[in-house]
Amino acid sequence: MTSPPIALTIAASDPSGGAGIQADLKAFSANGAYGTAVLTALTAQNTQGVTGIHTVPPAFVTEQIDTLFADVPVDAVKIGMLADAAIAEAVADALERHRPRYVVLDPVMVSTSGHRLLEADAVTVVRDRLLPLADLITPNLPEAGDLLGAAGAENRAEAVEQARALLTSGARRVLLKGGHHMHDAESVDILVDAAHAPGTGGAGVTELSAPRVNTRNTHGTGCTLSAAIAALRPQHDDWQSAVRAAKEYLTGALQAADTLRVGRGHGPVHHFHQYWS
Repeated sequence: MTSPPIALTIAASDPSGGAGIQADLKAFSANGAYGTAVLTALTAQNTQGVTGIHTVPPAFVTEQIDTLFADVPVDAVKIGMLADAAIAEAVADALERHRPRYVVLDPVMVSTSGHRLLEADAVTVVRDRLLPLADLITPNLPEAGDLLGAAGAENRAEAVEQARALLTSGARRVLLKGGHHMHDAESVDILVDAAHAPGTGGAGVTELSAPRVNTRNTHGTGCTLSAAIAALRPQHDDWQSAVRAAKEYLTGALQAADTLRVGRGHGPVHHFHQYWS
């Protein structure tokens, strides 16, 4: 027997279980990775919205990370909600010390219900410190615009342009999620990779398409996708195949989401759709 890959989520808690570290740990397990977690904040939230955020002191975020890495061989890290600039700085410092093999950054900025989850001054830290440390970033269209100080893209051409601009800002690879922000029959994500640019000097662009799922239960889709990528990357030969497999997993989780009955708002996706009858 071989040991499963060990994945770490650095993110906030969601008591409703649909997003944050709860979603990440479910996605890790569903995709064959052993999950570990470092908390950046506690939230008071349910499927209808966020009512409060209690941040963890940055020094204790550092202590959690350093203590874990002193003992556990972490293969991949997924970074989610960081809340404020001081926590973002602490996480960046820790990544520079420990240099995990794979880092996926999901720049969580605003909740599905519209609650701001990342303070404005922290956006600069995420852009300047964390983007260069991440192997892949997974913003949605508004988040990409926020990182660039621009409006979110409204079509494919603008999305590709903004993804390439994020490479210029320091990112190595960008998975720009169309998701529920574009209203076509297909849900199209755009993967732009500076490492795959055959002879042109530009970035390679790959479109990842899946049928759009008609469900209101979309809480935690971004967390789930980025966590699945982190779990799958050590099990795949390249980023593109890991991202494709993660998107297929998320599509299945969305298709099965209506079989769950969790809350009266935007419910969670079904993380264990392959295993529960």
